[in-house]
Amino acid sequence: MRRLLTGYAVRFNRRHRRWGHLFQNRYKSILVEEDSYLLELVRYVHLNPLRAGVVMRLEDLDQYPWTGHSTLVGVVNREWQDVDLVLGQFGQIAGETRARYREFVASGVEQGRREDLQGGGLVRSIGGWDKVVALRRGRERWAYDERVLGSSEFIEGIWKEAEKVESTSRTTGAADATACLENLLTSVAEKFGLKATELSVGSRRREVVEARGVISYVAVRVGGLGPTRLGRLLRVSRQSVLRGVTVGKQVLIRNGWEAKSFW
Repeated sequence: MRRLLTGYAVRFNRRHRRWGHLFQNRYKSILVEEDSYLLELVRYVHLNPLRAGVVMRLEDLDQYPWTGHSTLVGVVNREWQDVDLVLGQFGQIAGETRARYREFVASGVEQGRREDLQGGGLVRSIGGWDKVVALRRGRERWAYDERVLGSSEFIEGIWKEAEKVESTSRTTGAADATACLENLLTSVAEKFGLKATELSVGSRRREVVEARGVISYVAVRVGGLGPTRLGRLLRVSRQSVLRGVTVGKQVLIRNGWEAKSFW
């Protein structure tokens, strides 16, 4: 999302001969507790154009092309949009589910801006961070996390699951990544007629730059290594890795090489 929004902002600014930020805030994704918050959040997000005055009536929102609401009510057909998860909450008969969904959205028009749907578990709905501090002093422990929208118990469960995954990845992930990267360095070096040690230094020779690009592309796109982590392993900057991904893709295409064959 960051690359998409940045690329769009740059092109927009060039086209309109302007500069500076185009979007007010950075993109944010949150984890939602389905049972308690999914429908409330869907309704809240889809009513944004109406609250902002972009459209004036709910009937106009039904035709508005820039949210998923028009597809959920059956006005616009988008084959790529998954509507079953939301409409399935309102029954099983297609016509009835759409009508019930729209009634649900209509009933939220008068609610206005809701702080409890801004993320952070129960933090917003209980009155802000000062209330959280007070709760922390009490006997009950209230969990909060701005990346999660759900109950305190839901957030506690997410934390515990994340701790398990992180603990496992710490013990096995580092060793596995290092081993895979060593194999990748060896195979790419052979392709370019280089020594593996040459790929971990800052040489600007064309063949070295292209070889590092292939390594960056394969490790990031196929192996799933983050640019920062890969940069540390290769002793180069994160920006160098990102540039290498672009270079590596071009080299692979030019030579007809399959990226997965290196990993």
